[in-house]
Amino acid sequence: MSAASTQTHTIPAGVDLGRETAITGKVVTGDGEPVGGAFVRLLDGTGTFTAEIVASGSGDFRFFVAPGDWTVRALSPVGNGTASVKPTTSGIHTVDITLTA
Repeated sequence: MSAASTQTHTIPAGVDLGRETAITGKVVTGDGEPVGGAFVRLLDGTGTFTAEIVASGSGDFRFFVAPGDWTVRALSPVGNGTASVKPTTSGIHTVDITLTA
């Protein structure tokens, strides 16, 4: 059993997006259908594992990060997918991950 917590797409109250950087998105199939329960991993610019969460039932995920180069990888029985995101400022940065079998 994983210690990864399930995430939602909603940013918690009290988070100052003028000062915080968040990567959010949705895990989806090639047809755009959401995939809940996928393990979503965050890798830094060197490819080093940084964090892991479980996508919500609607496929949503969220990480709070520092600006920089990040890779987000989703692993699921439906398939796997990877996306890159490079936030340079604070705020919400959205990237969806499309799974392939």
